[in-house]
Amino acid sequence: MKTDLIYGVEDRPPFKDAFFAALQHLLAIFVAIITPPLIIAGALKLDVEKTSFLVSMSLFASGLSTFIQCRRLGPVGAKLLCIQGTSFSFIGPIISTGLIGGLPLIFGVCMAASPVEMIISRTFKYLRNIITPLVSGIVVLLIGLSLIKVGIVACGGGFAAMDNGSFGSWENLSIASLVLLSVMFFNRSKNKYLRMSSIVLGLCLGYVLAFALGKVNMSALNMDTLMSFNIPMPFKYGLDFNWSSFIAIGLVYMITAIEATGDITANSMISGLPIEGEKYVKRVSGGVLADGFNSFLAGVFNSFPNSIFAQNNGIIQLTGVASRFVGYYIAAMLVLLGLFPIVGAVFSLMPDPVLGGATLLMFGTVAAAGIRIISSQNIGRKETLVLAVSLSLGLGVELMPDVLKKAPEAIRSIFASGITTGGVTAIIANMVIRVKEERE
Repeated sequence: MKTDLIYGVEDRPPFKDAFFAALQHLLAIFVAIITPPLIIAGALKLDVEKTSFLVSMSLFASGLSTFIQCRRLGPVGAKLLCIQGTSFSFIGPIISTGLIGGLPLIFGVCMAASPVEMIISRTFKYLRNIITPLVSGIVVLLIGLSLIKVGIVACGGGFAAMDNGSFGSWENLSIASLVLLSVMFFNRSKNKYLRMSSIVLGLCLGYVLAFALGKVNMSALNMDTLMSFNIPMPFKYGLDFNWSSFIAIGLVYMITAIEATGDITANSMISGLPIEGEKYVKRVSGGVLADGFNSFLAGVFNSFPNSIFAQNNGIIQLTGVASRFVGYYIAAMLVLLGLFPIVGAVFSLMPDPVLGGATLLMFGTVAAAGIRIISSQNIGRKETLVLAVSLSLGLGVELMPDVLKKAPEAIRSIFASGITTGGVTAIIANMVIRVKEERE
């Protein structure tokens, strides 16, 4: 397949070229990797030390996961320049799980449910009739719409501001607005470097304004901790399990498997590799298997589920560098960043409105991606019915959770998440509803 690549998948670029390409990938993914742990820690009201450690371990786990995808260990890995990082898709169910049983339940359930994706990697061709693009599009749309609430809460000042009465103050909304407008401004720039670093620049401007308004609490920093070295400690917070959280997280793993398949297919196309035949199937199967295995590994090291980042496919096109060996540099950078607590500490002090301004836009793009997937399908009467009943029940539960107040505890805990309710409804409705289309 003819491409405009400077370095192909198996080429080894000189150090200078490889390092510069790796730096651009790091710039595009750094904020995306640390955002989920910051949001989850904020929702669970964790202290600075725990938040900092979670951020550090997210970077560390993303580094290990990226290495496995690029290197391929046995059947595990795509052997492409596939970058992995903390997944946004799991934020809603993880927060719900954390409010029930804290970090032990989160890590226990995420690890227990990760085999769902690993099994799908081996049986994906049989599940295509069940988990159709329409179903996956509905779930992705629900993920984005449910996360927008998380983003707007952060814009108002977060749960801490709700407690102290400052929620929605002009300072909080001004900071969030500055970040949101800055990200949009830089993102529409013709300069590729400004566009790639738009989120980083927006966060920096918001951080400066927040500091000037006295919103950054530097006294929470422990200098001894900052100067120390993070030693990854498997199962530091312990493990726990319950079935309702397992079902909610397992459903998201199913959707993640579909997303990973699409990302690896796009990466293969950009890298000039075939997207059919035995080698392609092996590549996709290994990549999705690694996606699940890496999420299990992330749980071991006190981090949240990982997924392949689609935005890096754009950077491969931009740089013309598809060499999987560049992934080794990216992996090393992420691991090193994760080992130094100062990186996590600086970001754990970030005020909620700063993060909210950026994530509101990010979550909106997740919802938009769901709409794109749905609109790519032929929407007939059946699809309209599936879409209508899934969104109605999913958003209904999300907007009015008290509707399940009288239901048994087991039912309430499973369907309290709009993503789970809408996703399960979409799968069942898509299988059950039969509509005979009338010909004109």
